[in-house]
Amino acid sequence: MLVFVLLCAPAAVSAADNPSATSFVKTSGTEFTLDGMPFFVAGVNNHYLPYGSHEEVARVLDDAAAMGANVVRIILQPVVVSLDGSVATIWNWKLQGETSDLAVNGTYLLYWDTVQNRTAINDGADGIGKVDFLVTEAGKRRMKFIIAFLEFYTYTGGAQQMRPWYGSQDESGFFFKDRPTKQDYRTWLSYVVQRVNPLTGRAYRDDPAIMAWELMNVGNASPESLRLAWTPEMSAHFKSLDPNHLVSSGNANMIAKMADLMILTLDFGAWHGYPLFYKLTITQFNDTITEFCQLALRARKPVLLEEFGYARSNGDSAEAYGMWLDTLARDPNCAGWVVWRQDSGRYPVDEYEHFDIRNDASLLWNIPKAGAERAVQTPEKQPGVRKCPGAPMTAPSACHTEATNARNPTGERKRSSKMIDASVVICAYTLDRWDDLDAAIASVRLVLRDRQQYQLFGDDREMPFPDRALEPILSRQLEEFGGRFGTF
Repeated sequence: MLVFVLLCAPAAVSAADNPSATSFVKTSGTEFTLDGMPFFVAGVNNHYLPYGSHEEVARVLDDAAAMGANVVRIILQPVVVSLDGSVATIWNWKLQGETSDLAVNGTYLLYWDTVQNRTAINDGADGIGKVDFLVTEAGKRRMKFIIAFLEFYTYTGGAQQMRPWYGSQDESGFFFKDRPTKQDYRTWLSYVVQRVNPLTGRAYRDDPAIMAWELMNVGNASPESLRLAWTPEMSAHFKSLDPNHLVSSGNANMIAKMADLMILTLDFGAWHGYPLFYKLTITQFNDTITEFCQLALRARKPVLLEEFGYARSNGDSAEAYGMWLDTLARDPNCAGWVVWRQDSGRYPVDEYEHFDIRNDASLLWNIPKAGAERAVQTPEKQPGVRKCPGAPMTAPSACHTEATNARNPTGERKRSSKMIDASVVICAYTLDRWDDLDAAIASVRLVLRDRQQYQLFGDDREMPFPDRALEPILSRQLEEFGGRFGTF
């Protein structure tokens, strides 16, 4: 039933219709905002865009747009050894093959310059030039990027490749405490943020195609205190260079439960959830989503589920994605989701992690597609949007959310779509073209079909009717708001 509800979500504003391609995403309490309106993130991760070909980039971004995604998350990579091979390598950056399979085909962003004996940056077409193209293409599609400055793990080099430059064997702490390495990171961050993209003429810090930056993807320092000391230092450095963009840690934050959320120089919290890795059932993970969104409320910052995945080989994968996306959409304290991972479908199916989301018309494509359509609806695009009682200007889906999040007579949170209280009825009236409830009720009569459903005249959509216990509440609220209601 839950999957059906998602797939039957009303048509919504596509990524290409987003209100502004020239504005920066901000925060307001637990929400992201764009042009002063809520901006709920419905996005995808892709790991190979920074080293993919132009054709691969176009295919992935076009498919993301087809899904309705408004955000794409990427990680700047690869980091390689010295070009002459004199420094030990971790990743074979010359490997030719499928980019989705981590063959980077000679692309590299950072390397060790053996002549000047320091970290160097590749600003050529096989380096940062690929990122220039990527950001430009996202802007054309009115999408926004979340960009992590570095990968922590050995995939395509990452922070672990910077360790051998200084002869360290310390995989978990060296990067966060070694002075020269920290300076290398600051140099890289400063270069990227201040770089002027020759394709757009804009410095990255001035480009609204970027939603946010992240200090590192999954910076798993040990002890954790190293990362918690490093994070405010580096985020403050970022803030001194870029006043326009948001910044977060990019850490998984699952075990420590958002230990970095209260750092003042981080604008929002991020977390990564893989239920099987943490030995959680899909229902337990659903409860975890609610728990993390409550942390957002306490911190008064947005919290974003920016990585999550559940293997398509699991028989309940469709149910899982449907449940999680529904919970994220309904909870007003959840700021959005970014699924791991979307690819172009031109490469072999991922037989290892089974996390692929691709444009193949399958159920596992259509569920996040429907979730994105539902999420990116914007009130100003909905004709005749009116104010729900006691709520700000609201879109239809938000009225439904308000109603299902209301308390039932026992004080419990409603989760079932069969438990919709009076506020959704009031919203249903006031969302059309009428200025007041009386005029709405005069034009649209609410008629009970049976104990489970109701229908609005002039509208063939059927919605579950509230439990009979709510009928007195419904009548009382309608009377309070000046409406005239027919007999139950």
